[in-house]
Amino acid sequence: MPDIIDKINALRKEKKAVILAHLYQQPQVQDIADFVGDSLDLSRKAKDNDADIIVFCGVWFMAETAKILSPQKIVLLPEKDAGCPMADMVTAEDVKKLRKEHPKAAVVCYVNSGADIKALSDICCTSSNAVKVVQSLKEEEIIFVPDQNLGAYVSKFVPEKRFILHPGYCPTHHRIKLADVMAARAALPGVPLLVHPECTPKVVEMADFVGSTAQIINETVRSQSQEFIIGTESGVLHRLKQLSPDKKFYALRSTMVCPNMKKTTLDSVYYALKNMQYKIELPEEVIKAASVSLERMLLIR
Repeated sequence: MPDIIDKINALRKEKKAVILAHLYQQPQVQDIADFVGDSLDLSRKAKDNDADIIVFCGVWFMAETAKILSPQKIVLLPEKDAGCPMADMVTAEDVKKLRKEHPKAAVVCYVNSGADIKALSDICCTSSNAVKVVQSLKEEEIIFVPDQNLGAYVSKFVPEKRFILHPGYCPTHHRIKLADVMAARAALPGVPLLVHPECTPKVVEMADFVGSTAQIINETVRSQSQEFIIGTESGVLHRLKQLSPDKKFYALRSTMVCPNMKKTTLDSVYYALKNMQYKIELPEEVIKAASVSLERMLLIR
């Protein structure tokens, strides 16, 4: 492994590249990255760096987002078939149909979606800033795509607005059931449960804390508790243990694994840099339109 890491470091320096990795990536991929974070963190890093090449260790919509925000840079996705089932659940035709049915509504697009969806939306959001994004809008109706669970969670904080939820979901989070929560509570009485808002509303209601991966991490660092039940993708456990080595973390469910997020390896990062594969290419008009919704999101703090 040291040999492949040395090769990656040499190519990174030679080609003036930056490696970004999502918190759901494999531990060794997180460790080789220049920046590790959730979707919002990485969106900002993709825009605010002086690298010529961005190697995005994540899934395709994340690499697309980096290309939209930095069209002049080369963006590489180490595993070309690292996809996202949730993003695939909404199409451009779906958004157009919803706009036609609700002409006065604003379209809020979760960043877990394709560039074509972002191009048709008024503003993007991540799980970190979704509530603030919706609160910033003057429209009373909100079309929220593609995640029905995140949309339902956000709607609780802005009851004055009417939500039209597209029926998409993250399979990894959506499969958590109340039975999983009850089993974890019984096995670990008194241990706080922290979950991602991509979980179903019933699971979210049972949690002690709800937030994005970055917000979950911050909460465990801040909290006086020494043990935590974590209800999000298993990759985040690596970062949790790094930041709080004296605390204990338990996965809410053993199958909290996104197979697409786990496709990237050190070898694929190396070959991405060596062979300049796989480049993200988007039509100029799509980049221009999608950048509007992304830039509007990044202005919200």
